[in-house]
Amino acid sequence: MKRLLLIGCGDISLRTISLLQGHYRLYGLVRNPAKAAQLRTLGVTPIMGNLDEVRSLSRLTGIADVVLHFAPPPVGADTDSRTRHLLAALSGNTSPKKFIYISTSGVYGDCQGNIVSETHPLNAQTPRGKLRIDAEQQIRTWAQRNQVRAHLLRVPGIYAAERLPLERLRNGTPAINVAEDGYSNHIHADDLARIVVAALRHGKPNRVYHTVDDDQMKMGDYFDTLADAFKLPRPTRLSRAEVQRTVSPMMWSFMNESRRLTNIRMKQELKVRLRYPDVRSALTVR
Repeated sequence: MKRLLLIGCGDISLRTISLLQGHYRLYGLVRNPAKAAQLRTLGVTPIMGNLDEVRSLSRLTGIADVVLHFAPPPVGADTDSRTRHLLAALSGNTSPKKFIYISTSGVYGDCQGNIVSETHPLNAQTPRGKLRIDAEQQIRTWAQRNQVRAHLLRVPGIYAAERLPLERLRNGTPAINVAEDGYSNHIHADDLARIVVAALRHGKPNRVYHTVDDDQMKMGDYFDTLADAFKLPRPTRLSRAEVQRTVSPMMWSFMNESRRLTNIRMKQELKVRLRYPDVRSALTVR
């Protein structure tokens, strides 16, 4: 049985594990003993280590045929040292055969609502987007040098029943008025886990895929849809300038970018059929 290593054992990893059991021997890199105990109950062998500490990663060399890299880059850095440390640990005569990385749609920056395919120029405008570009470039170069099949998944806003901005609605945080509002993109966490497995089966080498649903919804409409579904007040609509003065810089960095991601390549090449093609379909089965 092939060996699969999980890097970043958070929510998406946990959802993916159930789809991988019985097909791979599973390992997970963790630095928290409590997380190690949780992984053992799921049939995953924990490996203690820290992406910020190079020496702790020595056990990763040659351990896996497949690597799923879901860990975020370090905060406040100029380059993704965590990805660099991981790739160095995986390098050698026994490099993995496949490597999947969860990136972000933020690598494109603000596209002013235009339709964006995987070949669109990268123009990240936030530190986290720039770090994801750095990680992607590292992985592409490493994969080509080591003959590894790498698949880069550019992920938009992830949601699920327990990952909805309901507290934002309860707090009365405003949304941008209709005339000035931008588009947002989403994917249900369960669909993302299924797309990861589809990429393992069907992904082309060194290929980028948008993991996004069929919605072309503006951000304010998204908040309105959630408010209606949970019987909460719809957010007040204000001008862009007023909203910027009201929300945190982190929140504004999300609200200030507008793009519409295509998912044609994902559907055609990965043979994905979305369980939740839009946000409304997910809310009707909660």
